[in-house]
Amino acid sequence: MAVPRFELAPGYGISRIIKGGWQLAGGHGAIDAAAAADDMATFVAAGITTFDCADIYTGVEEMIGMFLRRLRIQHGATAASTVQVHTKCVPDRNRLPTLTRADIHGLIDRSLRRLGVDALDLVQLHWWDYDVVGCVQAAQWLDECRALGKVRHIGLTNFNGAHLATIVAAGVQIVSHQVQYSVLDRRPAQGMAQRCAAAHIALLCYGALAGGFLSERWLGVAEPREPLENRSLVKYHLIMQEFGGWDRFQALLRVLAKIARRRGATIGAVAVRWTLDQPGVGGVIVGARHAGHLAQTVGACSITLDAEDRDAIARVQSEATGPTGDVYDLERVPDGRHARIMRDNLNQRG
Repeated sequence: MAVPRFELAPGYGISRIIKGGWQLAGGHGAIDAAAAADDMATFVAAGITTFDCADIYTGVEEMIGMFLRRLRIQHGATAASTVQVHTKCVPDRNRLPTLTRADIHGLIDRSLRRLGVDALDLVQLHWWDYDVVGCVQAAQWLDECRALGKVRHIGLTNFNGAHLATIVAAGVQIVSHQVQYSVLDRRPAQGMAQRCAAAHIALLCYGALAGGFLSERWLGVAEPREPLENRSLVKYHLIMQEFGGWDRFQALLRVLAKIARRRGATIGAVAVRWTLDQPGVGGVIVGARHAGHLAQTVGACSITLDAEDRDAIARVQSEATGPTGDVYDLERVPDGRHARIMRDNLNQRG
């Protein structure tokens, strides 16, 4: 089955499965940049034409830029124009108090150089600390970049409802909001999805595979001990603990595995399908260091979950203890266990 498309903004379509770039950055094992660029062609050939990255994902904008250059050389500019690249603007936490218009414009210019494009398809703003006033002004400076033709569309990532509403009220046209959303983490359903729908903002969701935990590999095995093998597993192990711990997670995996067997699919495909089906979701970002699991990822597009499937998942979710609150609230708790794994000063100018 072809990967479905979604119109994120008038005249701007994306693939509903989006190739994530975080696992190509530091903390996930050695990466061969040339091989990563080759893999990108495999994703595009499979219908996954939309890539997600960030200016703080070390080396990832450059890898995508390498791929786009190869595509232009081998197949021409028209072929390259079929790929959509979403990046993020993430000013360092320690720079927020003194952030200027020139800083934002400089970050955008650097992403343009790294990607080797004339305009960025979508730039998603992240703001580390709401105690520092300025996220609305930063969004307005991004909007200036849009007016100058450097940026086509503006999105947000990991904002809470109140600050998202303030930016929208300031007149910045936001087309998307990137949030963590999965069978384990349903915080966007606690008001954010409804708020975004009312403002015609689509959700772009990461974490649908919980860093790989939502897979057959972890079914029926003992809980892993620290240190875990990469940053994704560390991050989503914490989410699993919020959900209710390893035993409740195993109960969820058993339900997903039963559905997967019925559908001739994998646990991961069922998990991605569940997230795709949630109200307001425009696309799901699936992180991958290589194309090894591409077939299973695309498989999410060919299955349908019925009422029995959804009810079985919901029964396990009803026993979960969390996560609770607005999106990214847990990750913002000063010195909290979720905040401690964040790297919030990675965007030194260069």
